[in-house]
Amino acid sequence: MIDLQPQIILHNLPLFLQGLLLTLQLTGYALLIGLLLAMPLARLRVSRNRWLSQPVWAFTYFFRGTPLLLQLLVLYYGLSQFEAVRHSPFWEYLREPYWCALIAFSLNTCAYTTEIFAGAMRNIPHGEIEAARAYGMGPLTLLRRIVLPSALRRAIPSYSNEVILMLQGSSIASAVTLMDLTGAGRRIYSDYYAPFEAFLFVGLVYLLLTFALVGLFKLLERRYLAYLAPRSQR
Repeated sequence: MIDLQPQIILHNLPLFLQGLLLTLQLTGYALLIGLLLAMPLARLRVSRNRWLSQPVWAFTYFFRGTPLLLQLLVLYYGLSQFEAVRHSPFWEYLREPYWCALIAFSLNTCAYTTEIFAGAMRNIPHGEIEAARAYGMGPLTLLRRIVLPSALRRAIPSYSNEVILMLQGSSIASAVTLMDLTGAGRRIYSDYYAPFEAFLFVGLVYLLLTFALVGLFKLLERRYLAYLAPRSQR
């Protein structure tokens, strides 16, 4: 018979709340930074100029081809062995686990989001582009009023998966001593030796957050992708 101790969770709710806030903060900032960086990079990724597209391809290939945990550990533990890094103006940030986690998460989600947006841009009907050019739109106006809005709408289903994966991937922040949601569970485990209660509660919180995100993106799809749905037959 399993002897559960729910009072452990109740007594440590402030610790879990603190970890939840840090998890949401890291995830939200990383997604925002990654999104802002991905939009211009996606445009370069679909460029016919290889000097523009190939560096972006190399960036996305590296960050999508290596584990996020490895990227975080190299950034936090690995760079400190180089004297040039320790004497650089960036060392003030690179020695802090919070900034290392934020940088690693932002670059990782930027790589995935870049490929998502690039794929959405490739799927824009050529007729929309030709109609905009015939209307007299220049390259920047075309990008701002046609390409980016259309790509953002079409990328919603794929981007929703990236948001959820980024939320769950942020659980590795505790590997660099940050007290995020998973870190709070590890603290309860070490203090009370109650791994089942601690990690089950953490898992339930992540599950609730995932359900909330799925519902939010379903609403966005219904709002912005309704014109792509098949027409009902009368």
